[in-house]
Amino acid sequence: MRLLFTNCDILVRGEDGYETLRDAYLGVDGDTICFVGTTNPTEEYDAYKNMHGALLMPGLINCHNHSAMTLLRGLGSGRTLQSWLFDSIFPVEERLTQEIVSAGVNLALLEMIAGGTTSFSDMYFFPDVTVEAVAQAGMKANINRCVQCFDPTERGEDNVKVRESMELFDRFHGFANDRVRIDFAVHAEYTCTEPVVKYYADLCRGKGTRMHIHLSETRSEHEKCIEKYGKTPTQWFSDLGIFDTPTLAAHCVAVTEEDIAILRAAGVTAVHNPTSNMKLGSGFAPVRRLLDAGMNVALGTDGAASNNNLNLFEEMHLASIIHCGYHNDPTVLQPCEILDMATVNGARAQGRENTGSLAVGNRADIIAIDTGKPHLTPNLDTCALLTYAVQSSDVCMTMVDGRILYENGEFKTLDAERIMSEAHAAVRKLYEK
Repeated sequence: MRLLFTNCDILVRGEDGYETLRDAYLGVDGDTICFVGTTNPTEEYDAYKNMHGALLMPGLINCHNHSAMTLLRGLGSGRTLQSWLFDSIFPVEERLTQEIVSAGVNLALLEMIAGGTTSFSDMYFFPDVTVEAVAQAGMKANINRCVQCFDPTERGEDNVKVRESMELFDRFHGFANDRVRIDFAVHAEYTCTEPVVKYYADLCRGKGTRMHIHLSETRSEHEKCIEKYGKTPTQWFSDLGIFDTPTLAAHCVAVTEEDIAILRAAGVTAVHNPTSNMKLGSGFAPVRRLLDAGMNVALGTDGAASNNNLNLFEEMHLASIIHCGYHNDPTVLQPCEILDMATVNGARAQGRENTGSLAVGNRADIIAIDTGKPHLTPNLDTCALLTYAVQSSDVCMTMVDGRILYENGEFKTLDAERIMSEAHAAVRKLYEK
């Protein structure tokens, strides 16, 4: 179907930065954007949608998430990362079932779709459940089966999670018209062993897919790795071949200048998770230095247990202000850079080069912001408005591949009432004594 959005403002990205087209038109042909401009196109369309008072922009891309952790929202608050993981999170995760994870994932999809997220990178248990849920919802996602190993004698070929990761890739990579892609993942240096990581890195390179890891999330993690191996986590992963394939490295809080050089040379994307880093007291990722080094930097929410939501507009806001405050410099990060991190940089990190900006030929991954609200009036600088003022609740439409998933409070592909009921039931099962 051919659909034309009319009478709307449109945020477009060119070589010189962002521009807002006023009272403009955007055409969609099937799953692809076919027209963007300020003059009414002469071609005929099957349907027309008057978007007066709305701003069309690219869908947001959440590059680090543990979606089913919506059911662990706020668990273990006030603990350090290691205590939070080992004393609060891991014991509850041992009680997870496929049914419970399904309820948590669907709850996350409701939250993300209503908040303008069109694609996300997920790392969690029962990933086949997430694949099916994403396909049903109409979203995009890069999903993995995360590998861990605590037995120093275990071989990579004997690791169950490695085998499950391979099976997931072979079964689902490119699923749902390529909306679902399967990545590989190592949880972290401190939750895996060298033989398993080396074996798994070789498999990833052989499949030609992408890798997703946690990297130097805290100073403690970073220093303990040096004590154990005589090298930083970045050097450890690099030596084992993890960066031989495109890699998402979540956090990168404690990286050194030498680490940054390694990551840049390998083309690694750093995924900044400002809320999680602040809540867990992990510290400030050196985002300005990462960008100045030429690294691709994207944004993530992390899981709802350490956030406590999946609101990428909130991540944009925090990312824009905490670094300016930390450096006593309001120019250290510009709104346009933050917007890139949430859109086109995220698309690049996921290997989805045909999304992330509203341009002819790109996929129609579009969200609409209701700008007719007091806190969004006036719009003197669209990038600043999106970074500092817009809330996730201001999203009035979410479209993925030309299909509207959410509009004016109504979910088009998901049964919100059923999902909420199943989420409440799952919480009772998960925490019953």
